[in-house]
Amino acid sequence: MSERPTTSSPVGPTNVLEFEKPIAQMEQEIQRLESLQAESGRDYSAMIGAIREQLQAALKHSYENLTPWEQVLVARHPRRPLARDYIRMLCKDFCELHGDKLYGDDRAIVTGFARLAGHRVMVVALHKGRDTREKIDVNFGCAHPEGYRKALQKMQLAAKFGVPIVCLVDTPGAYPGVEAEERGIARAIAVNLMEMSRLRTPIVAVVIGEGGSGGALGIAVADQVAVMEHAYYSVISPEGCAAILWKSGAQASIAAEALRLTSTHLKQLNLIDAIIPEPLGAAHRNPEEAARSLESWIGKTLRDLRRCKIEALLKRRYDRLRKLGSFFEDTSTGEPAAAEPARARGRRAARVSSPLGH
Repeated sequence: MSERPTTSSPVGPTNVLEFEKPIAQMEQEIQRLESLQAESGRDYSAMIGAIREQLQAALKHSYENLTPWEQVLVARHPRRPLARDYIRMLCKDFCELHGDKLYGDDRAIVTGFARLAGHRVMVVALHKGRDTREKIDVNFGCAHPEGYRKALQKMQLAAKFGVPIVCLVDTPGAYPGVEAEERGIARAIAVNLMEMSRLRTPIVAVVIGEGGSGGALGIAVADQVAVMEHAYYSVISPEGCAAILWKSGAQASIAAEALRLTSTHLKQLNLIDAIIPEPLGAAHRNPEEAARSLESWIGKTLRDLRRCKIEALLKRRYDRLRKLGSFFEDTSTGEPAAAEPARARGRRAARVSSPLGH
């Protein structure tokens, strides 16, 4: 990746999350003192330095103690880097490919050949859009069936030429409208799950923001799956879960806690292979540093995967998928037992605690 400035960018007042307000006030005070120093010629460096130290401490404390709901809000931050931002920062010679050869070109999914982290790759990414016009153009990152068909066709093209696949996931979920159902959204995702499980080329997937339900899973069957530190990956959005269980989205924060959707929870449950660290204050404060972390993980992971023979790689991928899903058995002491593979459920007559049960 080419050299870029590493200074973090302050968050504008219209993009401030509730827990970030004290931090934003310190950033604004630093900006005010720097402007005053430039205009008046007086030396305010000592005051600026003291506030910067307080700012770093506040950022560290806040982002190390986020609730699951706050993690969701950070993953949705309007200034968080999106898929096309990472493609622009990381990819060289990006050649975008369009269309599913059947219905149309879904702009919510971006595909193309590129050079990334020293490897020739096929990039498949879900893009949510930055401004209002782009959001509408890409349907807010909610792909239609043709998007998943496009993704699979390009991945099959990559496999034909032995090119590794890099999937960047950032979506609230697949498009839930009538037209998507009429065109077979469930089948399109199901076919992707089946075909990606046996593609004869290395696949890595990274959740860079939102990882919503089957919409995310439709391009996330991979040899290695990572989640960025402040992203989330869940079977349903917290609002959707709350609407089902409590008939109100107002309970979204409780649902977020119950869903175990943060990167830390996902790693503990062995649903992902790695957590990619973000800069202090999350990726929206320093996109360039976040991009470097992403590039480093992709480069190292692809090097490791490409050392494996394809048959061994496919077996490892199959075994990884078979081990996904675990439960905790209620015991007489009230302590959770060790997690067991999902396939063991049918062989046990144990009382199983629900992932939403507390």
